[in-house]
Amino acid sequence: MSARRQKVVTFGEIMLRLSPPGFERFFQSPVLGATFGGGEANVAVSLARFGLESWYVTRLPRHTIGEAAIRALRAEGVRTDAIARGGDRVGIYFAETGASQRASAVVYDRAHSAISEIGPDDVDWAGVLDEAAWLHVTGITPALGRRAADATRAAIDAARARGAAVSIDLNYRRKLWTEAEAQAVMRPLVTGIDVVIANEEDLQSVLGVQVAHTDVTTGALDASAYEAAAQQVCDQFGVRLVAITQRESRSASDNGWSALLWDAHAGQGHRSQRYDLRIVDRIGGGDSFAAGLIYGLVTGRTPDASLRFAVAASALKHTIPGDFNRVSVDEVDALAKGDGSGRVVR
Repeated sequence: MSARRQKVVTFGEIMLRLSPPGFERFFQSPVLGATFGGGEANVAVSLARFGLESWYVTRLPRHTIGEAAIRALRAEGVRTDAIARGGDRVGIYFAETGASQRASAVVYDRAHSAISEIGPDDVDWAGVLDEAAWLHVTGITPALGRRAADATRAAIDAARARGAAVSIDLNYRRKLWTEAEAQAVMRPLVTGIDVVIANEEDLQSVLGVQVAHTDVTTGALDASAYEAAAQQVCDQFGVRLVAITQRESRSASDNGWSALLWDAHAGQGHRSQRYDLRIVDRIGGGDSFAAGLIYGLVTGRTPDASLRFAVAASALKHTIPGDFNRVSVDEVDALAKGDGSGRVVR
């Protein structure tokens, strides 16, 4: 990918996130902190912080909460010019941070949000994707309904017509749709795109590709099985690159974290470094991985170097409260090169 074309576009839903303080349970105290986040918005923020021209596309109401969401994006350097306006509500999600053997919990309140009612002409895809190097979407947006799925298809078609690379993070959400529904919509969307990003559950639930000898509840992993699954996705769907994150879930607080990248053109797999994570907030961890991978590929890094950058970026995100990954390229590079000491920088 040419380093001269550094405009990236993401499309999806930004939501209001409401969370109790620290590690409290929902309404343990009558306080909920309000921030914004969402898979594709998180990617857009990371890419803006990495210095790319990052555009985010969504649909938001013309009221105070919609305006606040736009201000939150602009504050991070994200271009919001192409955001469509309309609808009545911003989606909400409640997030409770787990600890040790208590898992984190998410409750959605996003039915009839503005983006779920997006119209076919609400976004000028030709205009927003003009001169873009990359489009990133996820499997979350198509799960919001037929109109959102059609808009995702329109975005992908416009990107491919203009020579932009396309990535899809499968991001299966069982609270939004069934595996059968996901596969009916997502398998055609994935066919022929450039990069698929997933974990083992996403591959199985969204594409019907099984990862052998893997148990997502215990964190048991078989590295060779991941590589075989990635090759199958490339062969079956005509995908160029498949990145699979590998999370060893020992508890809500402690995870092992690594990834692999299969390059179909080279017929070669790349394995990343591995980190032992002490988790502050895991929401947005996969999005920060996607952003790191996109950044590396857009700026001309090798697939192996891009993978290492992505895993390091995601490791850092796990230490930051909220959805957004508030780190710089220099910080990520320092970790990717081996400086994980956590020593104070003076």
